[in-house]
Amino acid sequence: MEVNALSKILCRLLSLLRRLAVVLLSILPVGPNRRLSLVAIRDIQLSFLILCCGLSSRIVAVNGGMTSVHTWIPRRRRPEKPALLLVHGFGGNSKWQFHRQIGPLSRFFDLYIPDLVFFGRSTSTSGERSVGFQARCVAEAMRELGVEKYSVAGVSYGGYVAFRLAASAAEVDKLVILTSGICTTAEERGETAARETRAVSEILLPQRAEDLMLLMRRSMYRPPNWVPAWLLRDFVEMMYMDHRKERLELLRELLSNGVDLHPLPLLNQETLIIWGDKDTVFPLYLAHRLLRHLGQKARLEVITEVGHALQLEKSNLVNHFIIGFIINS
Repeated sequence: MEVNALSKILCRLLSLLRRLAVVLLSILPVGPNRRLSLVAIRDIQLSFLILCCGLSSRIVAVNGGMTSVHTWIPRRRRPEKPALLLVHGFGGNSKWQFHRQIGPLSRFFDLYIPDLVFFGRSTSTSGERSVGFQARCVAEAMRELGVEKYSVAGVSYGGYVAFRLAASAAEVDKLVILTSGICTTAEERGETAARETRAVSEILLPQRAEDLMLLMRRSMYRPPNWVPAWLLRDFVEMMYMDHRKERLELLRELLSNGVDLHPLPLLNQETLIIWGDKDTVFPLYLAHRLLRHLGQKARLEVITEVGHALQLEKSNLVNHFIIGFIINS
């Protein structure tokens, strides 16, 4: 009897170890030709943080099987909690851009956090590169996951995608736009790019440590004074080398066509606009322009002493505004 009991315990332990191995392999960001760096270890840590918040990793095939959208989804849905979709920007993937939102927001919402196509673990064989393409892929992924109604919050490039989702997907309930130049014209985008001392692609898709440091200084009101060059190089290797050609094409399409809707439509959804008063990527006047365009269904919250990366610099306020708007308004 004791032998049988011990055998059962060992079998259960082996089963748990196999499941743990599957989880580790699913979240391990290090490819066969890459060394395990501090940035990779931090990436694994962020994955465990997400798992501890009740989410799991899922890859959803969309676009006739041509596109795979990796999404963090609730392990168990809670019918009493509204669904919230978080859409990241150009500077990374879903884990790194929203790691300060996932814990607090998961207490109030069933979170869905996709990697946009050609970011993170989302890939495609399609030649489309427009904001509309990104929005269609995310909307189809949400339908495949069976989410019938959800609010959406998008930051920067993700704000363009979120706006396009709200304009075209009937499932979108409320919209949150964080610092996104949706109302810019093609001429304004071109002039902004021309004023840069470096090519925009070198800033948004850094290849060197100094390029990434420049991006941090442009994105944050109070960037770190110093970061070791080897750590910056690790981050560049981890975050910006994969799908570089496709991301350059996404960036060119964004600069040419913006949100990919002409003329810019009015929206049916209530909309919250959140902006940093020190944003030098998309200055504050663009927030007021978007507010005027959307009219009475929109409201603006300006956070002081914060730059473009407001969800990282002042995450508590951003989380507070999102929760208050979706839950209480």
